[in-house]
Amino acid sequence: MIVSIHQPNYMPWLGYFDKIAKSDIFVVFDNVQFPRSKQHFGHRNLIKTDKDPKWLTVPLIGKSEFKNFNEIEINHNGWNENHLNLIKNFYRKAKYFYQYYSDIENLLNLNYETLSDLNCSLIDYFLEKLNIDTEIIYCSDLCPTEITGGDRIMYLLKKLNATKYISGSGPGSMRYIKEEEFKDNNIELVWQNYDHPTYTQLYGEFKPYMGIIDLLFNEGKNSKNII
Repeated sequence: MIVSIHQPNYMPWLGYFDKIAKSDIFVVFDNVQFPRSKQHFGHRNLIKTDKDPKWLTVPLIGKSEFKNFNEIEINHNGWNENHLNLIKNFYRKAKYFYQYYSDIENLLNLNYETLSDLNCSLIDYFLEKLNIDTEIIYCSDLCPTEITGGDRIMYLLKKLNATKYISGSGPGSMRYIKEEEFKDNNIELVWQNYDHPTYTQLYGEFKPYMGIIDLLFNEGKNSKNII
């Protein structure tokens, strides 16, 4: 049983979906604390423009109050209309734009209470369009909130009878990993070192690490093969 785990990010990048596609079960870390660091993708991601890549950021209420993803509220100040206008402005000439835009428009116009609700709704949609049928499970349904950090990861893996765990290789992921603990529990630890592919993009030189919509609008049904 191959398991991977990650926070529910906003319109995630390609490597996020690569990890899900390689797993039998993907656990959404919906009841973990929203990061206070600015260097994360919990409520933002990049799109390509005719100049530099641009951040799409979802405004939040109380993001410095140590709330979890499934607790932190969205500030409904018209951000979604702004995101949709930017997406339409910079992607309407993409080959597959009109196959996906109306769906994304409908999803962004729903009235979500929490960041987790928004992000998970979008992730579910992208998984469907990428034909990735990995089983999705929510951490809040499995793991008590008092279990935290690396203990939470191991608790989930044991609960799911995991034989292999795919972990991100960034510092945020690695700080919770104790390799000896995986050996002691007969769980193979695999570090994801994603080799970012190139694909058709608008506006000249290729820019990696864009949100998933950049790939979908430009490559359509071929997107999963590219990932």
